[in-house]
Amino acid sequence: MESACRNDKLIISQGNVCPICGSTNLTTKWSGHVVILNVEKSEIAKKLGIKVNGTYAMNIND
Repeated sequence: MESACRNDKLIISQGNVCPICGSTNLTTKWSGHVVILNVEKSEIAKKLGIKVNGTYAMNIND
């Protein structure tokens, strides 16, 4: 099951450490997702404050 980092909302499919912030504060209780392929050109990434390409949870539910 995929987990999402509670700090930056990155969805992580393997392991228990967020590769962006190094946190182990993960949850499996998340909903919705957005995929950012090019942070430099993405208006959504700018609005959400995303700095690294990846898949992000929209909501952390706990």
